[in-house]
Amino acid sequence: MERITKLSDDDVQRLLETIFQDFSERHRYFRENLERNFERVAARSPNIRSLSPQRQLLVGAYHTSEFSVESVALFNPSIVLHPDQKGVSKGSKRFVMSFRATGEGHVSSIEFRSGIIDENHDLYFDHVSHYVDTPEIHTDPLYNRLHFQQKLEEIGAHARLLDRLLEGLGQEFNLGELQTQIKHLRSSKFRIKDKSNAIDAALWLARSNYECVFRHDHHISERVIFPVTENEIRGMEDARFVRFVDEDGAVKYYATFTAYSGFAILPQLLVTTDFLSFKIHTLNGNAVQNKGMALFPRKIDGQYVMLSRQDGVNNYIMRSDNVFFWNEATLIQEPAHPLQFVQIGNCGSPLETPEGWLALFHGVGPMRKDSVWAALLDIDDPSKIIGQLEEPLLTPDEDERDGYVPNVVYTCGSMIHEDELIIPYAIADQRCRIATVPIRELLSRLKANQ
Repeated sequence: MERITKLSDDDVQRLLETIFQDFSERHRYFRENLERNFERVAARSPNIRSLSPQRQLLVGAYHTSEFSVESVALFNPSIVLHPDQKGVSKGSKRFVMSFRATGEGHVSSIEFRSGIIDENHDLYFDHVSHYVDTPEIHTDPLYNRLHFQQKLEEIGAHARLLDRLLEGLGQEFNLGELQTQIKHLRSSKFRIKDKSNAIDAALWLARSNYECVFRHDHHISERVIFPVTENEIRGMEDARFVRFVDEDGAVKYYATFTAYSGFAILPQLLVTTDFLSFKIHTLNGNAVQNKGMALFPRKIDGQYVMLSRQDGVNNYIMRSDNVFFWNEATLIQEPAHPLQFVQIGNCGSPLETPEGWLALFHGVGPMRKDSVWAALLDIDDPSKIIGQLEEPLLTPDEDERDGYVPNVVYTCGSMIHEDELIIPYAIADQRCRIATVPIRELLSRLKANQ
């Protein structure tokens, strides 16, 4: 900052002209982004607001850098029906596909593509923009007091301190109201260390729940959900999207994903209706453990149902009255085939068929070779496995073995179109392909292997 302030006005002007010449064509709303980054700096150094508009832009430029979100890999896709099916011809469907994109420093974010599946099961992807849209981040949503308290209790917050912190708050409150309560707590007679721990936990939880909003006039391929909080700072991994239909017919899109801080993982839940506005929530409860949680596309017997991998090895099923809280898990599947002996885990949300829930899962065998399998679960009680394949549905072939992580094929979600199962899948944790499988033949195989 001192060096910038010592520049002459002519030097500032020349620098800005060069910066805009080199970068303005590479980014939409380039000036706006520099102004936004200046504001972020000014929030910590208010005295710099007295700088001229040109120097403010230069400050923004010095605190801006480009990041290639998929320079390392684009992998682990999931696919769902697009919320807008207007103008699509008969026999065709518009889809949204999500990906885990990994860039410099192995930082992962969530990307999207869109396209059409036609009556012949051919896929046509929409044009992919080379721009990236930076969303607005709203870190002051409304928090549910009961949910907030339960999560703080779960992570070990002091009960009396917690009561003091939350007293005076309504059933719903915002970050500003929480910060007012924190000021009151700081002046209380509790031990400084206890107060500090409770305040840190409350602020951590508040910052872990936020909303990101994209411009409606930008293509879906430009929307990148990039890590925001300290829980996600090293990546947002393996989003499993599902089109969820509630009992009243309302449609939401949920996605479970793994937030990685560099030291610990935290299962999170993303909610959207339009792929423009995304709300990020923490998942809570004793059963929120490990990676790889996948929500069923509707309630069963009035409850939400989720597949999970509690212990890093086996497949479990969970039920809950609240989509954000999960306290019980039941083991339903253990590694059985030699190609699964290391671990198994779900490959996205189960798909409803007349014969039962079609669930794809992956198995890890010798030499860390990863393959995709299929199982059929009872439609009314998905903890019961009706049948499963005796061999992999997908396994790496010779031109799929090499890449960032060799010998891996993996998917985070499939869909059924007419009589065909559409499986987008990752190759060697680096790039993607799409497989199609006749659904009747697959179901017949599964029922035969009870």
